[in-house]
Amino acid sequence: MNDSMSIPHLIMNASGVVQIVMLILVIGSILSWVVIFQRTFVLRRARKAHRAFEDRFWSGVDLNDLYRDTPAEQDTQGAEHVFRAGFREFNRLLAKTRSPQAILEGVQRSMRVAWSREEERLSLHLVFLATVASASPYIGLFGTVWGIMGSFQSLSMAQQATLSTVAPWIAEALIATAMGLFAAIPAVIFYNRLSAESGRLLGKYEDFAEEFHSILHRNLQGRTDPGSE
Repeated sequence: MNDSMSIPHLIMNASGVVQIVMLILVIGSILSWVVIFQRTFVLRRARKAHRAFEDRFWSGVDLNDLYRDTPAEQDTQGAEHVFRAGFREFNRLLAKTRSPQAILEGVQRSMRVAWSREEERLSLHLVFLATVASASPYIGLFGTVWGIMGSFQSLSMAQQATLSTVAPWIAEALIATAMGLFAAIPAVIFYNRLSAESGRLLGKYEDFAEEFHSILHRNLQGRTDPGSE
């Protein structure tokens, strides 16, 4: 390949606008990979923590002992966070009211807030991936259009139209397109993958909250049933 048509040479000698476009795409691609690796690690750790907590929860351990053994709320995550929030509210309301409905409604609200915080934590920065995935092709297309405009301008000023006159402009335009796709394709693939994984985990947290709510409901029924005395 001729050195003047090599990709590094074309990038270094591209017009200022196209170079800015390429720089934006490179930065977007690097940041998207940072988000991809960071979110993958977070979701892997969340899956492992969820399995460990559910194994312990369904092992028959006393709920009071489990609550005492869980870390502080700011250090918990996932189903453990939902459990701690719900059980703390359960104990607080149990000491204040004898109405099972009021207790269960308070527990449900508390677990819903905890679930919402988990949703926010698991979906953190995924919007950035979606932005890179949707915007990068258009940013690359802008660089392509600018390069094609430059090729037409060079043709208008040339006395004789030759391929060497327009080839560098067209080449840098196509590189801008390729860089836009290079940034967008991994971002859209991993956005869909990470969003789906986050949704599955949130679904498991929601299922756990429903099961835990049923356990507390049965617990309250046992306390208030006269036949249990």
